[in-house]
Amino acid sequence: MNVNGWRARLGFLIPAGTPTVECEMFELAPRGVSVHFSRMVGRGADGTLKGLEDRLTSQIEHLDESAGLLASVKPNVIALAHTATSYRLGKDGERTVAERLQQQTGIPFISTLGSVVAALQALGAKRIALGTPYDETLTRRAKAGLESYGFEVVSFDWLRDVRSIFDETEQRVYGLGRGVDREQAQAVFLSGVGMPTLPVLEQLEADLGKPVVSSASATMWNALRVAKVVHPIPGHGRILQLT
Repeated sequence: MNVNGWRARLGFLIPAGTPTVECEMFELAPRGVSVHFSRMVGRGADGTLKGLEDRLTSQIEHLDESAGLLASVKPNVIALAHTATSYRLGKDGERTVAERLQQQTGIPFISTLGSVVAALQALGAKRIALGTPYDETLTRRAKAGLESYGFEVVSFDWLRDVRSIFDETEQRVYGLGRGVDREQAQAVFLSGVGMPTLPVLEQLEADLGKPVVSSASATMWNALRVAKVVHPIPGHGRILQLT
């Protein structure tokens, strides 16, 4: 574990209830890069959609405070690591928030959705297959979010009978990726930082023959890029090996 961040410190704003983001960011962090977290204000997070809209409202209302606290550790970049918050804000709303918080903290501010957009563009992918652990309503909001950045979503689907996205299995996440893929899709995107994805990305790419990007992999890739850390990370999809 990197604790002093002699190359860079990465800061992540995460939902209150998720245990996933810390685990996956610690796993990905290169030598000399430390990762730091601040939980956003949102009560009742349990890995389901119950109460999600109220949590999103609360998280957005308290973003300035949350970002200010995280800025205390002087990270090289702050990432809003919650795709659903970005879907609620929308493209223009997120841009406004990012500009405000960057001005307030003096620290570059990115988001998971913005990182996904940058990752897909870097991979040259315009036609996307989308898989989520959400319901139909939020999945369609995710689809609209991608389309607002100019992507064509050629296929989309969501996991059924989700008890907690934090506890989703490799088998189900892998099956989701395979299930949404279409021949015309240039890349597959698995949305949701709370859903564990790292164990399946490399195998999905090998089996599908195309890039597979998750919320987690895109966020770490972009955070390192913004922090000016050049360090390919093998084993979790080609985006993390792109420098």
